Amino acid sequence: MVLVHGFLETGSAFKTLKKRLEKRGFECYVPRLKPSDGRGGLTNIAARLKQDIDTKFGPEEPINVVAFSMGGIVSREYSQHLGGAARCENFVTISSPHHGTKAAWLYPTQGTEEMRPGSRFLASLQNSQDRLGKIPVTSYRTPMDLIILPPESSVWDRAENLEFPVLMHPLMLTSGPVMSDIERHRAAAGEVTQSPSVLTFPSTSTFTVATPRWAKPSRSAAPTVTSMMRPLV
Repeated sequence: MVLVHGFLETGSAFKTLKKRLEKRGFECYVPRLKPSDGRGGLTNIAARLKQDIDTKFGPEEPINVVAFSMGGIVSREYSQHLGGAARCENFVTISSPHHGTKAAWLYPTQGTEEMRPGSRFLASLQNSQDRLGKIPVTSYRTPMDLIILPPESSVWDRAENLEFPVLMHPLMLTSGPVMSDIERHRAAAGEVTQSPSVLTFPSTSTFTVATPRWAKPSRSAAPTVTSMMRPLV
């Protein structure tokens, strides 16, 4: 299982999830995205990701991908444009800006420009998502995300969309309910994929189905909190 980290990160944020998955018998690999601030563009980072995966597992061994934030967009580039889909059996993104994030305006690199709403890069991913074929895809999000703005940007029409009321963007990787659901999906790998939907998980053990929101993200005013670009986009 390949765990792909986010912006200005090294993969340490996966420590808890990695430990849980390894206890269940999954081999986990956490490659380092370079450069992690997006310099040179996300395609170059995805190409390095491909090299790392091929070096670790060879060019054909099947893999599962769990990617956080910017890592989800880099992993889509790898899967959709660099041949990764041919070997990927399951694809999970966690709080990834599939429609961009306004927070990306706060950092000046090519990679952050590509994660801004309406970018050509994101349009290219949207137009080529059919290259994922029948790979089961899941996208996790929190409505309280202050890094993915608006939070609905993590909704992906190709995926089964799951919403958990987690307090902050980085806490999605240590949330018990989120980690348990990822384990559930991995255990159920190979079963029939559910139709795309948005599921909202309250704090109780039951859940309700929310109205899908694949539409373009709302154009609300950009936030003024300049401290929100933490090392976890």
